[in-house]
Amino acid sequence: MSVTPATLPALLTRAARAHGGRPAVVMDGRQVSYAELHDLAARVAATLRAHGVQRGDPVALWLPKSPEAIAALYGAMLAGAAYVPVDPGSPPARMAWIVRHAGAVALVTRTDRLAQIAQAFEGTLPVRSIVVTDIVTDDEARAQRGGVPVASWREVLSAPAEARLHVEPDDLSYILYTSGSTGEPKGVAHTHASAMAFVDWAARTFAVGSEDRLANHAPFHFDLSTFDLFAAAWAGAAVYPVSARIFSFPAAVAKSWSEQRLTIWYATPSSLTLMLTRGNLAALDLSALRVLLFAGEVFPVKYLRELMALAPRARFANLYGPTETNVCTWLDVTRVPAGDAPLPIGVPCCGDQAFVLDESLGVVPDGAPGELWIAGPTVMRGYWGDPERTVKSLRPLDAAGGARAYATGDLVRRRADGALEFLGRRDHQVKTRGYRVELGEIEVALHRHPAVDEAVVVAIPDDEITNRIVAIVVTRRGADATEAALKQHCAESLPRYMVPERISFRDALPRTSSGKVDRRALASVES
Repeated sequence: MSVTPATLPALLTRAARAHGGRPAVVMDGRQVSYAELHDLAARVAATLRAHGVQRGDPVALWLPKSPEAIAALYGAMLAGAAYVPVDPGSPPARMAWIVRHAGAVALVTRTDRLAQIAQAFEGTLPVRSIVVTDIVTDDEARAQRGGVPVASWREVLSAPAEARLHVEPDDLSYILYTSGSTGEPKGVAHTHASAMAFVDWAARTFAVGSEDRLANHAPFHFDLSTFDLFAAAWAGAAVYPVSARIFSFPAAVAKSWSEQRLTIWYATPSSLTLMLTRGNLAALDLSALRVLLFAGEVFPVKYLRELMALAPRARFANLYGPTETNVCTWLDVTRVPAGDAPLPIGVPCCGDQAFVLDESLGVVPDGAPGELWIAGPTVMRGYWGDPERTVKSLRPLDAAGGARAYATGDLVRRRADGALEFLGRRDHQVKTRGYRVELGEIEVALHRHPAVDEAVVVAIPDDEITNRIVAIVVTRRGADATEAALKQHCAESLPRYMVPERISFRDALPRTSSGKVDRRALASVES
């Protein structure tokens, strides 16, 4: 397998030919082979094409993890479309916003969500068709929701298993929506080329083979999932998605991974820390584990040290990169770190270049702090439907020979050995439970409540989940608002991980001498 296919669906096609009988997806007692997965994906592609999906169209997915969901995302790409995964736990209003913003022409979901979908779009759906990944009655299959035909999984299974459309490396592969500073999500658009630059590097670097069994903890709308799904297909290995039934229970996840003898884990430090502190990981058999990758946030060294002691023969690596760049730097953690200093984020990978620049976009000396800019093959095409934001974030750099580079907003410094140290964010963006969150988006949601006069959201550092989200609000005089009511209000437009864990009420907010809200003082008091 020295020559890598140029697109993500081509990985599945190659795996089906070379490893057709091997398991591709193992989940909830089910096992789907590569031949079966490719067959399903090709039928999904044919169904989508029959319902008007064309090359370059976005196809939204709003459904829990399942083998059918994986077939659907591959099927969208085999049809020449880009898949747009929506957090299955998101409220319908957020799903509807993403579907509209993406301009999705089709929506893949489950029958039990059809009523919510119709309500969220007020009866008039903007998509051309809906595909449901479960068998329904003939009457239900012929039904229309908001004037949109619903294709049953029965229709998918009867479609021809042929994917005739040629997909190019520069075609869009997926659009991932992340938290936005303006109060609205932003769609990060990647091509097959930018995705494959990471997948090929990772699969080769960590020697993924057909005998490997890869954990998949990250939801499909989270960029960590691209390694789990596509590195597995790269090698013809099996991927083991974590069921929604146990996702929120660290002990159950850890027990499952141990019993299934998974060989490659890729997860956020928060997830791994919770397995250590609440999942009884120390009592489990980790002898099958050979590669453990972590990304998305800073890993507290005390927990990393404990984890490395439990799996002394495993290879550990710290991967870094915002959704906009895939993984762009990495650190091979070859020994247990000493002290409590955080790990560096390492050196560039995947053919990327890393530049540490000042506010004038000049290169700073080694050891000096600056903003990290990334140029290279893993960088996104841009923000979907937002050319203004794209121009601000992707700019040609003299330091990169005029190539486009992405401004990460992360402050770093380059050590004498070439490794980059992460120093913090330039803005109010934080990480919690592995997710990137703009505090401003939560503030916008709170301000929508009629009882809220002012709202500030702060992040309180936490060793287990990186940060806990706390809101401080000032209500209008005479308004009757409770913490429970405001949390429910947030839950109607935000995913669960963005709903504040605590909301406190103040008569007034502290101010700096310039009249701005003193966020540092609030964070200190609330911690």
